[in-house]
Amino acid sequence: MRERTVDVAAEFAADYFQSYSVVGLLAVVGVLFVAVTFGAGRLLRPVVPTPEKLLTYECGVDPVGEGWAHTQVRYYVYAFLYVIFAVDSIFLFPWATVFAAPGYGAATLVEMFIFLGFLAVGLLYAYKKGVLTWT
Repeated sequence: MRERTVDVAAEFAADYFQSYSVVGLLAVVGVLFVAVTFGAGRLLRPVVPTPEKLLTYECGVDPVGEGWAHTQVRYYVYAFLYVIFAVDSIFLFPWATVFAAPGYGAATLVEMFIFLGFLAVGLLYAYKKGVLTWT
């Protein structure tokens, strides 16, 4: 009886580690692929540095002045508000499927109104702070 238990445990361990060996092998192949690709790129590319190639270049305009540029915060705030509402709208789809299931209608409806209330409070706060005015 003892030998049977040991055989089953050894077989289970072999199957368990075999599944991880496939993942490990795939990781090694991926790392080797990246290393070979970067190595081939380094060996095959021409290396002829010139002063023109070492200049900063962006959008076809020669660099003038400092590299420091001021960006207004409101652009980040608009992007942040968009991300918040886009992610929150994603939660509407699973809610709709649960809402359609029998026995969950009233509870999920109340939860959604609470959720929309939080969103409305956040939007009202942003409006009161003047974040949503474009100047």
